[in-house]
Amino acid sequence: MKAVVTSGAGGYERLEYRDVPRPIPASGEVLVQVEAAGVNNTEINTRVGWYAPSVHTGTADASAAADSGASEGGEGGWRGAVPFPLIQGTDCCGTVVSVGAGADAGQLGVRVLICPCMRTPGSATQEELWLGSDLDGAFAQYVCVPASQAFPVRSAWSAAELAAIPCAFGTAENMVLRAGITSHHRVLVTGASGGVGSAAVQLAKLRGAAVTAVVAPSKSAALRALGAEHTIGRDADLVATLGEESVDVIIDTVGGPTFPSMLRVLRRRGRYLTAGAIAGPVVSLDMRTLYLKDLTLLGCTSWGLDVFPNLITYIEGGRIRPLVAKTFALAEIAAAQREFGQKNHVGKLVLIPPVPLSKADP
Repeated sequence: MKAVVTSGAGGYERLEYRDVPRPIPASGEVLVQVEAAGVNNTEINTRVGWYAPSVHTGTADASAAADSGASEGGEGGWRGAVPFPLIQGTDCCGTVVSVGAGADAGQLGVRVLICPCMRTPGSATQEELWLGSDLDGAFAQYVCVPASQAFPVRSAWSAAELAAIPCAFGTAENMVLRAGITSHHRVLVTGASGGVGSAAVQLAKLRGAAVTAVVAPSKSAALRALGAEHTIGRDADLVATLGEESVDVIIDTVGGPTFPSMLRVLRRRGRYLTAGAIAGPVVSLDMRTLYLKDLTLLGCTSWGLDVFPNLITYIEGGRIRPLVAKTFALAEIAAAQREFGQKNHVGKLVLIPPVPLSKADP
């Protein structure tokens, strides 16, 4: 099969589009023919070594450094050593074409979304494995996953639209659930034009919250169409624009220099949640702000078990909108990741693998 193999940490030269053996489903697994795979920050961050503690810059600078050969990062990922060479790809929409021993043959021919945050049913620790990080992912024509992590989805959306959902909406749903957002909350979403940010706007609005989105002025109309009541420019002074203690919950994927201002606009006993730091991972924190305002700061990576079933329900009920900015052929992954880094789009960029010449054997 065709796949993009990331050979190690570094620039775009590490993305090798080539033939590799098609995987064979083990006991309890299914083989999925990949129809579409979304592009995410985490794949780029892993490739350029941004998760290394030595890296203090934002993701764009780290990516530029890696492509120039000047990266200060290493081959460590956000969960330790990355098993390079690796087929990345956290988002996957596809069709089950083969099942391993013990898997339900009724899944054959079913279109599925794969939950990227995989947990072993009945595991005492509930330790997760991540598609495209701990095991080979969706930047390929086929991928093997545990049958329990392939969720049937009944929807008229295209494969590209469905592939825009898993990582971005899963991350956002996890944050919204952990924040306990309701119709009584005023929510501030940073990085609102990205995959996670635009998903968070929709999911907070789904619960009736009043949402303010931080976004480039040229993208304001798109975010208002998704449900944001107000938008603020990325370079605006948050405190001067919103006022002290003006929001209940902050969903942040940006970090960087604006972090102190975010805590100032957060009300007493407010909640700040983060799942990214594209503007910079090292921030300034005045501990007095944290403890005198009784703030709750939450880092959000591992998903609750209800996150992905919720997303399937939202899709099938027409309660959320997919947001596909552009599609690329799988072989064009470097171009897709370059465009991703330019941040001129709203929503997701999605890769489309070539259709196999022959289907996998049942």
